[in-house]
Amino acid sequence: MRIFKGIVLLAVVGGLAACEKVDKTVDRFFDAKDLSTLKAGIWVDPTGCDHWIIDDGFEGYLSARLDPNGKPVCSGAAPPGVATGPFKKGTRVSDPI
Repeated sequence: MRIFKGIVLLAVVGGLAACEKVDKTVDRFFDAKDLSTLKAGIWVDPTGCDHWIIDDGFEGYLSARLDPNGKPVCSGAAPPGVATGPFKKGTRVSDPI
């Protein structure tokens, strides 16, 4: 019975920890800041569609660039496989790559 109570207690604590709300708009690492202070660039995937890209030195962020209707934007901003724009700006952490 003790083992069962321990398992139940562990499940309850784990469940409560999963409910913690985390603000995903804030970088919590070395140079913590609001992500809106970073500069985005565009990476063009192999099919020619655009993705927003940000390189924060240690971390990177990528999301599909979508039009107001939720469809992918394939603008030809750069050749496929190329990233363009100031996506490494906005952080004092250098990225050697």
